[in-house]
Amino acid sequence: MPIFETTLGTAYCGDSLKVLRSKALQEYRGKVQLAFTSPPFPLNTKKSYGNLQGEDYVRWFARFAPLLRDMVTEDGSIVIEIGNAWMPGQPTMSTHVLEAFLRFLKKGDLHLCQEFIWYNPARLPSPVEWVNKERSRVKDAFTRIWWMSPNPRPKADNRKVLREYSPSMKRLIKSGKYNAGSRPSEHHIGAESFKTDNNGAIPPNVGGVDALPSLDRVITPNGFAEYLEETTNLLKAANTLSSDGYRRFCVGRGVPVHPARMPSTLVEFFVKFLTDEGDTVLDPFAGSNTTGAVAQDLGRRWLSIEADWTYAAHSIGRFDPAALTSISEGFEVTAIEGEADVCDGGEPALSETV
Repeated sequence: MPIFETTLGTAYCGDSLKVLRSKALQEYRGKVQLAFTSPPFPLNTKKSYGNLQGEDYVRWFARFAPLLRDMVTEDGSIVIEIGNAWMPGQPTMSTHVLEAFLRFLKKGDLHLCQEFIWYNPARLPSPVEWVNKERSRVKDAFTRIWWMSPNPRPKADNRKVLREYSPSMKRLIKSGKYNAGSRPSEHHIGAESFKTDNNGAIPPNVGGVDALPSLDRVITPNGFAEYLEETTNLLKAANTLSSDGYRRFCVGRGVPVHPARMPSTLVEFFVKFLTDEGDTVLDPFAGSNTTGAVAQDLGRRWLSIEADWTYAAHSIGRFDPAALTSISEGFEVTAIEGEADVCDGGEPALSETV
C-alpha cells in the first residue's frame, strides 16, 4: 500500500526488490521513462541507511538490472549514481563500484549511453585515516553517474538543459570575430561555427570546478574553471542546503533527517534532459524522495520506494499539502501551531493516529 499519494505520484515503503515485483507496480511495467536513483554505496563503514560490501554488494546490485529494465520504456533511461569505496584497512581504492556497474549493465542487457561525474566541492575530507591523519591521499570528492538504456538511442534532448553562455562566448557571438581554421587537436573550426546564438551552451558531463587551481601556471584559476566548464564533463552540485524545507520539516517534528540527500539540481538535470511533462519517473531507493518532489514540480508522474519507514513517511514534507490526494491508514496531515494552515499552503505535519 502507498504511504501517500499526490496528484502526480505515489510513495511506497518496502524492500525495493519486493515492491518492484509486487502487483501494485505491474501496471507500470514498460511505462517508466526514467529510473533515477542512488542506491546505498558499498562503503566499509556501516551507515544507518544500510549498505553491503564487496562481492555481496555487486551481486545484490545486479539483481535490480532486469527489474528496472522491465519497468522502463523501450526508449527509456536508467540513471544511477554510486560513490567510491576504499579497501578495508589500506589507502587503496576498491574496484567493486566499477564491477557493480558492469555487472548491472550486462545482466540488464543495457547500453551505456554516457558516464557523468558529480563533483561535490563541499564534501568533507575522506577517508579520514588517509587524508587527515596520514596525509597520504587527497579527499575523495566525486561520484560516478551511469546513464544506461535498453536502446542505444533513448529519448533525450540537450536543448532542455542548455546553460547560460559564458561572458567570453557572449562576446564572441556579438562580435563574430575569432580565429577559424585547424587546431592542434586536429579539429577544424569553420568561419561560421560560433556565430549562431543557440540560446545557451550544450552542458558537459564534467565541468564547473571553480575550486581547482591553475595547473599550467598560465591559465588563471577562474579562466581554468571556465575552460573546463565549456570543454569537459563534470556535474557540479554542492549538497550544502542544510536549511532546506525538508530538513526544517523533520527537525521541527523531532524525526531523523536523511543523512545522504540528493541535491535537487542534480535530479532536475536528468529529469529535464531525459523526460517530458507527463512522463513517469521512478526512484527505487528514494531516501527523502528528492526525485519525487522534483518530478512533481516539473509536471512528471513519479513512483518512489524507500525501505525505511521514517524516511519514507516524512518525505511527505517535500510536497505542497494541496497536492496530496491520499494518506495511508493510521496517519493524518494536520497543521502545526505557529505554521500556516494546510489549506493555505503550510508544510504538512505527519501525525500517528494509532
